[in-house]
This record gives sequence, structure tokens and C-alpha cells, in this order.
Amino acid sequence: MRAVISVVGKDRPGILAFTANECANRNINIEDVTQKVLEDIFTMIMIVTIPEDPEEYHSFVTDLESLGEAQGLKIHVMHEDIFNAMHRI
Repeated sequence: MRAVISVVGKDRPGILAFTANECANRNINIEDVTQKVLEDIFTMIMIVTIPEDPEEYHSFVTDLESLGEAQGLKIHVMHEDIFNAMHRI
């Protein structure tokens, strides 16, 4: 299954590496990534492929959002189907 990960926080070195390492630790493939620094705010969106196990998905979402908060980042993970439904006219 695919998901969209968004990351927002005060810019500093290592945000992309932190997020990518957490994905790699869970065998999650990053398919695409875009990032931008707006003044001193870092923003990033990733498209990732997550293993099909719903428990693994839920665990990843909970863990990544908590770890991000500890890093001063707002990280949100959304299943691709939900993302697409929210942005369909």
C-alpha cells in the first residue's frame, strides 16, 4: 500500500535523513520526495510504499508521529486512498 508522509518543522540539518532512516528501519520504500525551506520552515512530502499488514501500518504511523514530535517536527502519515478521497472534487 502507498502512503503520503508530510513533515513540517523549523529547518535544521538531518530532517530528511531522520525520516528516511525511520522508513528504512521499517522496510518502507520511498518512491518520491519533495522538500522546500520557506524562510526558516522546512516542509517535505514523501510518497512511500508500506507493507500491507494493517498492524505494521498503524504502528509505523504512531511511532513516526511520536518520534517526529520529540524532534520538534509535525509529521503526518496518510494512506493514499484517504489522501485521494480528500482531494477529489
